[in-house]
Amino acid sequence: MKNITEDNQQKLRYRNLIIFVSFIIPIVVALLFRIRLKGVQELSFLPPIYAAINGYTAIILLIALWAIKKKKLKLHSQLMKIAIFLSLTFLIMYVAYHITSDPTPFGGKGLIRWVYYFILISHILLSIAIIPLVLISYVRAISNQFQNHRKIARVTLPIWLYITITGVIIYLMISPYY
Repeated sequence: MKNITEDNQQKLRYRNLIIFVSFIIPIVVALLFRIRLKGVQELSFLPPIYAAINGYTAIILLIALWAIKKKKLKLHSQLMKIAIFLSLTFLIMYVAYHITSDPTPFGGKGLIRWVYYFILISHILLSIAIIPLVLISYVRAISNQFQNHRKIARVTLPIWLYITITGVIIYLMISPYY
């Protein structure tokens, strides 16, 4: 009986932490976007770096998928931790760039402008949605709830891949306007 209660308490703690982090990250990022640090050197060198990090994350995710299909559980686990680390690194660099630099408007015209904004908006919205999905997937994996982990990972992976790949596409589309 005691183990069931402890298990439920741990699940509740994880759930509360996931909810908190899933709300706080987008709110903090949105608030930081309103800040421009004046008198600080612009970090204009960061966009190609964080775009590359997105690309590397996509590759890591695909290798992790291969690893799990080949039953290489330890490799899969390590790769997923690297993917999470890279995503956090991306986020830190992205925010650092945007608080030190003015926004870069997209200069494309016509259909390409609509394509760019479709990709950008879907990328941003899914970037918010991926936070709880990744956290839930990770918690289920470390809690040995592999059946439940698999269910959510099947939803999480394609969304995460879309975000990382469109992050590179967005960079490539806007880079002529930096």
